[in-house]
Amino acid sequence: MSRRAPSSFVPYAVIAPEGTDSGLVTGYYEPLLHGSRMATPTHRYPIFGVPEDLIVVDFPEFKHLRLRGRLQGRRLVPYWSRAEIDSKNDLKAPVIAWTADPVELFFLQIQGSGQMRLDNGEQIRLGYADQNGHPYRSLGRLLVERGELALENASMQGIKAWAAANPHKLQEALNHNASYVFFRELPPAEGPIGALGVPLAAGFSLAVDRRYLPLGAPVYLASTYPLSDAPLERLMAAHDTGGAIRGAVRADFFWGGGAQAGATAGRMRQQGQLWLLWPRGAALPAND
Repeated sequence: MSRRAPSSFVPYAVIAPEGTDSGLVTGYYEPLLHGSRMATPTHRYPIFGVPEDLIVVDFPEFKHLRLRGRLQGRRLVPYWSRAEIDSKNDLKAPVIAWTADPVELFFLQIQGSGQMRLDNGEQIRLGYADQNGHPYRSLGRLLVERGELALENASMQGIKAWAAANPHKLQEALNHNASYVFFRELPPAEGPIGALGVPLAAGFSLAVDRRYLPLGAPVYLASTYPLSDAPLERLMAAHDTGGAIRGAVRADFFWGGGAQAGATAGRMRQQGQLWLLWPRGAALPAND
């Protein structure tokens, strides 16, 4: 690490349990969808709020362990999967708005937040509220394994192009990711709200695995720009988490909102290193 940290902080290299100091750095952004408050022949896909029958169980002794499900009689069973939610007509959940494109809705769920321009001209902000409890599974990885996409094309743009060319295969492929995200409507803010509860800052907010890096901590990132060897090295902050962000040396770089941010985020799949800057003399946070 070439730059010196302020004297009140000490940099600690983030090392994975298996001993590696390099890991995957991807990108995310705030998408802009078009939609309606009411279902129409065009806007047929609902953006759900939190279902009233979703049960969330926390374990105080394991602060990052959380189970989600629904009651079936007196038993807690897994909540409905993506395939089951998309095929149900009686999901007990409020609908915030409706959109026309199931692929854009799918990527809204992956990003975890976004904005929607309604047909009456109003623009609303959508934020992550909860999730159905199923683990995230990568659609891009599935398409590569099936030979539907080359690895170098397994970006958001490549997946959207594949979906447009293969509408008859789309729903089955989307169902591979059983995880489903529910939203809440947020008041206007300077940016989307991350897991820390503060607006994300384009180019300076990271999503991390909070089992290894505490939210709110300053983190120095050393990586490269998408599809490039140009260095991307800067001091950032751990403002967010994500269903696909698992591991000590694993980060998601927030690029901002809009089409250009989406294009950049969709192409980012770089290797990188992380350093935690921690107050001098303070005990390091324990891994959970």
